[in-house]
Amino acid sequence: MAREPVPVAIAYDFDGTLAPGNMQEHVFLPKLGLDAASFWARSNVLAEEQQGDPILTYMHRMLVEAAAADIPMRREDWAAHGAGITLFPGVETWFDRIDAAASVRGLAVEHYVISSGLRELIEGTSIRKHFRAVFASGFLYNASGAAIAPAIAVNYTTKTQYLFRINKDALDLADNTAVNAYRPPEDRRVPFTNIIFVGDGETDIPCFRMVKEQGGHSIAVHPAGDAKRAERTRKLIAEGRVHCAVPADYREGAELERRVLAILDLLAAREAVTAPTPESEA
Repeated sequence: MAREPVPVAIAYDFDGTLAPGNMQEHVFLPKLGLDAASFWARSNVLAEEQQGDPILTYMHRMLVEAAAADIPMRREDWAAHGAGITLFPGVETWFDRIDAAASVRGLAVEHYVISSGLRELIEGTSIRKHFRAVFASGFLYNASGAAIAPAIAVNYTTKTQYLFRINKDALDLADNTAVNAYRPPEDRRVPFTNIIFVGDGETDIPCFRMVKEQGGHSIAVHPAGDAKRAERTRKLIAEGRVHCAVPADYREGAELERRVLAILDLLAAREAVTAPTPESEA
């Protein structure tokens, strides 16, 4: 009898990982005629003055600026902004290629996003269909369907929570019991050894470190040709936070694909060695 495919999770940051820069700068800020540097500066100053979370303050500023510009803020409006987000080369075909490569190795890859960006914008992207779950910051909505306040903020420390949700298959954010319940490692749906985390910078460091220390694989990416960012990600290798740092080029045959396929080979080989022998073959 054929064995069930072994679940493998690849979790991605979004901004700077799957798409260049910050997602708000692709469509939302230009539509409002706002300078990106000024927007972030005002948001960060507010966080400093109020001793608040920078994620919450940027979300607050987005609502304030949209209201001032008389821009609608329904879910479908955010999704329309998300549809205009530019992705790194090869991202749109990446998921099908990796899924197919995993399948022939007896593995079943699931893709996730863990991002401080907005789930509403990600919902509008062409690649949303490939993610089993999107863990990102998001808004509360009133009875008329308009965003009125932040509902959830995902920052660099809270990101690690979602790795445990993937590990334990506790994807319902309203259910804190499932993610906090004790479950022996061998009973968890996706062991950390079968998790790959792909990110690009400082806000991903806790996830990089946790996945790597738990036996999984951490990959840092940077824009191709950006020497400064490349140097920053290489520093993460020296600090023991990631296994490798490669350009954010998701095209077939690029270094990132070669690295991920090598990890899938490793996981498949490990499974072949450790899988129990069926009674019929004993």
